[in-house]
Amino acid sequence: MTATTAPPPAAIDRPLAGADDPAIGRPGSRVMSIDALRGFDMFWIIGMEEIFAALSKYLHRDIEKQLDHAPWAGFHFYDLIFPLFAFIIGTTLVFSLGKAIATAGKGAATIKILKRSVILYLLGLFYYGGFSGTIDHIRLMGVLQRLAICYCFAGLAFVWLSPRAMLIACVGILVGYWALLTFVPVPGVGAGNYAEGKNLTNYIDKTYLPWRKWDGDHDPEGLLSNLPAIASSLLGVFAGLLLKNPIPTQRRKVNLLLLWGVAGIACGLLWGLQFPIIKKIWTSSFVLLTAGISAILLAAFYWIIDIKNYRAWAKPFVWIGMNAITVYLARNVIGFEKVAQRLVGGDVEGALNRKFGDGFGELIVAIVGLGLAIWFVWFLYRRKIFLRV
Repeated sequence: MTATTAPPPAAIDRPLAGADDPAIGRPGSRVMSIDALRGFDMFWIIGMEEIFAALSKYLHRDIEKQLDHAPWAGFHFYDLIFPLFAFIIGTTLVFSLGKAIATAGKGAATIKILKRSVILYLLGLFYYGGFSGTIDHIRLMGVLQRLAICYCFAGLAFVWLSPRAMLIACVGILVGYWALLTFVPVPGVGAGNYAEGKNLTNYIDKTYLPWRKWDGDHDPEGLLSNLPAIASSLLGVFAGLLLKNPIPTQRRKVNLLLLWGVAGIACGLLWGLQFPIIKKIWTSSFVLLTAGISAILLAAFYWIIDIKNYRAWAKPFVWIGMNAITVYLARNVIGFEKVAQRLVGGDVEGALNRKFGDGFGELIVAIVGLGLAIWFVWFLYRRKIFLRV
């Protein structure tokens, strides 16, 4: 990773650098709402999960359920976090790679895509422990690794394919993935079984994915499920193309995003009646549902921030969004909650629990941890330090 001071560079985790101008469709323009939405997405990862867990304990209510993944079929709020980020990657690359193509050509843009994808993949290996243990503890597939794959293939598609060809590829991936899981028999199980451990995606992980797997003999970021994850980023590309298009009015862009969002949710739910919504194997119905919600969120952020110009409330999200990958890695390496424990843990936490009720101390620790994470990205933002791969 490299650090720059000013201006913010175009990066895999940020849109095109330039002036904070809501105008779209010209070099150097910036869509602040994309930064804010990315930061909003990362906000739930870097501290809100712990806050909801502490609140559940303090209030003696199970309010953290939606801040955990659905055990298998079904959908919780937390299941949106990862596909929303994949969607935003697609939206972002329209601006960053569009500039690269305009200034250096498709060949240079392709090299940039491949370079950044490799670096991000290696960061993913590092995030899960790297070579700190034996080779069997290396996790080849993980969150950052999947984002690297999504960025790589969605980026190459954007550079070399027309929008029509990208749409055909996206539909082909979703339908093809459904066909594979529905009609290709799993040895000892048969075809069309979507249960955990009995579906084709899990079977391929068990058979062909070496070393550490998150769920025993299969992985929620496994081999075959990378295909529909790429489709999530391709759907984000179409949103980016819409935002960058200078012809539609801003209001029409919002209306189209809302329409696409409602259609995506409806199609995902309908398809889910036959092909269940399952985040852990990234089913095609899951892609459509989460892309639909992502489009609606993007429309809302775009309307509020870039059209109505209500920006003050979104500043913390922008700070996070402009160093999203950095704060994600820092959460793993530094551990903001561990630092918070050194400040308000131990006897301080115990005293708070005794005075205000069990769980209150944990809540304060979680709030301080989130505050440290936000302070970290604010510090980088104020000094115009933006780390990129």
